[in-house]
Amino acid sequence: MSEPSIEARRPLKSRSTAWARWLARRLAQTRITPNQISLASIGFALIGGLLLLRPDWPVALVFAAICTQLRLMCNLLDGMVAVEGGKGTPVGALYNEIPDRVADSLLLIGAGYGLGLPALGWLAALLAALTAYVRALGGSLGLEQDFRGPQAKPHRMALLTVACVLAAMEGSWNGSHHALTASLLLIVIGTAWTIVRRTRGIAAELEDRG
Repeated sequence: MSEPSIEARRPLKSRSTAWARWLARRLAQTRITPNQISLASIGFALIGGLLLLRPDWPVALVFAAICTQLRLMCNLLDGMVAVEGGKGTPVGALYNEIPDRVADSLLLIGAGYGLGLPALGWLAALLAALTAYVRALGGSLGLEQDFRGPQAKPHRMALLTVACVLAAMEGSWNGSHHALTASLLLIVIGTAWTIVRRTRGIAAELEDRG
């Protein structure tokens, strides 16, 4: 990952935690590159997406939740190793963005197919990609990149993680997985609203700039 400007980095409280700084330092001391960490996020998302194909298996949902969080951890650490660890590369910006879009799609589409609602999964993935597009568009216009929610990437993955755990408990109790269905619907609605908010924010800034 190349060294992005401060404006181009998502503000994350977890970046300043002791465990994240320690782990990033340790990784920076190895031969592991930030780009490899970015690609690892796809691996975790692929496993998570495959596990989500079986929402009738509570244990699969628990491990899907773990994979979702490991995917997010990779997204956190690649930037820290690149910037704070000084291991950025010229093509790092590509590795920072493209694996994110792939990982989002693998998890959301996997959830959709697992629930028997593939169109909902594809719609969630499309909207997730559009949130990133609108954010990057603002940056390309010379504005500070807008990471607002209510369903930015960390929010989507947090909701999916909680839903997996709740659906696992629900499935163990009565064999249903309504929590996962509800989460996918909330992700679609919230992500669509996020796109609207970011677009309106960009338009307002452009008008102010004249």
